[in-house]
Amino acid sequence: MSETATLGGGCFWCLEAIYLEVDGIESVVSGYAGGPNPNPTYHEVCSGTTGHAEVVQVTFDASVITYREILEIFFAIHDPTTLNRQGADVGSQYRSVVFTHTPEQDSVARELVADLEKQGIWDEPVITEITPVPEFYPAEAYHQDYYRQNPNQGYCQVVISPKVAKLRQRFASKLRSAAEPH
Repeated sequence: MSETATLGGGCFWCLEAIYLEVDGIESVVSGYAGGPNPNPTYHEVCSGTTGHAEVVQVTFDASVITYREILEIFFAIHDPTTLNRQGADVGSQYRSVVFTHTPEQDSVARELVADLEKQGIWDEPVITEITPVPEFYPAEAYHQDYYRQNPNQGYCQVVISPKVAKLRQRFASKLRSAAEPH
């Protein structure tokens, strides 16, 4: 049974690279959501004036991986305590956001954030926005599967590769087998 999660946690290239490694993920599409203008372009979103966030829309098999597990990975691989920023990426387009597709997803997201706060993982409070999913707009074709197509690009090596390594170490039991297609 397929479900969809829409998440923003900085650059969509990072999130896409992470989720493509996870067992039960059927597809990952990089795109934009959260702003009022239809069909924004990358350059418009990068201006920080459209209100859109860079997000990934993840379709997953809920019989293999749960929505909560999707979110546990999400919160482990980005900093949910920084407003409109992930590392050197600054602007509202890089905000931490969970766009929920159902009331159940909203409930799971809020419960997980409360659990994480109780654990005291971060020195600062989680500021991740949790809100119903707005219209999603797929990003331009050259953004799709970016990390795999550009593994030697500087941003990929410096920013994305360490996140993928962290995923592989921390969530090894959730990864696809090497023989499984992506």
